[in-house]
Amino acid sequence: MQANELIGMGFKEFLAPAKLNLFLHVVSKRTDGYHNIQTVFQLISLYDHIFIKTNTSGNIRRISDHHAIQECDDLTIKAAQILKPFCENQSGADIFIKKNIPMGGGLGGGSSDAATTLIALNALWQCHLSQKKLQELAVKLGADVPFFVFGQNAWAEGIGEKLTPFSIAMRDYLVIAPSETVSTREVFESLELTKDRIPLKIAGFSDELDLENLANDLEKGVLKKFKGISVAFDWLNQFGQAKMTGSGSCIFIPLNTKDIGKEILEKKPQDTIGFIVRGLDSHPHLNLMVET
Repeated sequence: MQANELIGMGFKEFLAPAKLNLFLHVVSKRTDGYHNIQTVFQLISLYDHIFIKTNTSGNIRRISDHHAIQECDDLTIKAAQILKPFCENQSGADIFIKKNIPMGGGLGGGSSDAATTLIALNALWQCHLSQKKLQELAVKLGADVPFFVFGQNAWAEGIGEKLTPFSIAMRDYLVIAPSETVSTREVFESLELTKDRIPLKIAGFSDELDLENLANDLEKGVLKKFKGISVAFDWLNQFGQAKMTGSGSCIFIPLNTKDIGKEILEKKPQDTIGFIVRGLDSHPHLNLMVET
């Protein structure tokens, strides 16, 4: 179904941006099975499109087909369900998801979809929850979801929910997505921490923090296990300092110009897709947040 058809049927369109981890350090393992991390999240101009139409039946339904994810496991549906108790009337929602962000790529597509659903339905259902309260709900959906509700580039700690605004110079990035997908849970479960990392300090809100020379601690294990990702990583690394985002499988380099990125894309390996994206300052729907 096309966007104009959905809008003609009364759906409203919302954007769910992807993210890059400009570095990712695994600091320690927690007693609850999660890991404490440090990372910098960068929003980028690659979007899933979420179409929402409220209804009076009280039902929450996904009307788009996604064979890889059952509706009951879809974070977008779970986000609507977790917000519904705060809706004073009997409103429901029909939700259509147009995916552009590769799944299993470490770009945060599912988490961003969930966050955009929380933001959108908070406005459409007139729940009037503050941004802080939405972030508290978001933690229950996944470690990356609070960041997308936070709505701006961030220094993140804890499991990723402790967020501080982080200033990043705007630039373009080339992102390569191999055909292999990676399970975040499997990557963290197989992670061998020989010793706890010494946590970094935020260093003057980025002025003194050398992001270029900070790595992703999950890279080594993923590249060892997934040959296709390793091949793509080595190929991209010849054009700049390649890094993996999140738990993989997508890898990226910063670009000096878009034209250089286009030249590189023309040579990309088979069984990969590529994007040239721009760093964003903020979430496209930050204006819908209720502050307090």
